[in-house]
Amino acid sequence: MRTLLVADMHLSHDTPEINQGFHDYLAHTAQGADALYILGDLFDAWIGDDLLDTPHPLGAVAREVTQQLHRLSSDGTAVYFIHGNRDFLLGQRFIDACQATLLSEVEQIELQGMPAIILHGDSLCTQDEAYMAFRQQSRDPEWQAQILAMPLEQRLELASSLRMQSGDANAKKADAIMDVTHDEVVALMEKHGVTTMIHGHTHRPKVHDLTVEDVPAKRFVLGDWDARHGWDIVVEKSDHTAPRLRQFPLTNPPSP
Repeated sequence: MRTLLVADMHLSHDTPEINQGFHDYLAHTAQGADALYILGDLFDAWIGDDLLDTPHPLGAVAREVTQQLHRLSSDGTAVYFIHGNRDFLLGQRFIDACQATLLSEVEQIELQGMPAIILHGDSLCTQDEAYMAFRQQSRDPEWQAQILAMPLEQRLELASSLRMQSGDANAKKADAIMDVTHDEVVALMEKHGVTTMIHGHTHRPKVHDLTVEDVPAKRFVLGDWDARHGWDIVVEKSDHTAPRLRQFPLTNPPSP
C-alpha cells in the first residue's frame, strides 16, 4: 500500500537529465504503487494537446511521457493530474493518452486512509497580485480558446515570451510575495476539515507545522526537479499514513 506525489518536473526538450530521471522514476520507483499524483508543472510549458502530433522536439518528449504514464497505468498504478501554472492548457486528449484522471485544482483525497487536500499551490500565493490577475485570465475558457486557435509556432513563441516575462518579474519581487499566504492555507484547510495539505509550485521543499482550528496540522511542500535531484512524497500503510518528503539523485531513484 503505497501512494506517491510529485510536482514541478518542468519537462522540456532542453532538460534531458530530468526527462531521463523521470522515466527512471516511473519505471522503478512508481512501479507497484497504488497511485501517482502529479501536482502540476509536469511540463515547463504546454501549449495544447496537438503537441502530440508535431515533429517539434517538445512533441517527442510529450509522446514519450504519455507512453510511460500509460504503461504505468496499465500495470495497475492509478495516475492523477492537477494543472500547474505552466501546463494549465493540458487537456483531456493528453489525459486519455496517459490513461489517467484529471482532478480539480483543489482536491480532497484519502492518502492510505488519511484525509488530505492536494493542489499545485499557485492559488495560495495571493500576495502576488500581478500573478493572480494573470492566473484569473489564463483560466478563462474564452482566453484559452483564443490561445489554442493560434498556429502552433505562434503559441510556442508566446510560451517562451511569457516565461521570460515571468522570470524578469519574479527577479524584482520580494521572496515573501511569491510564497503562499498563511491565512489562505489555514482557511482552505478549515474549509475541507483536514490537517494535511500537500502542494508544489513554490520550489521551497519543507514540512511546515501549523494549527488549524486549534489542532496541529502539517503542510508538505514538494521541491522542483533539477538535473541532479528529484523530489517526491511517499505515503505507505506501514508508516501509519505519515507522509515522507524526500529528495533523491536522479541517477539512483528510490526503490519501490
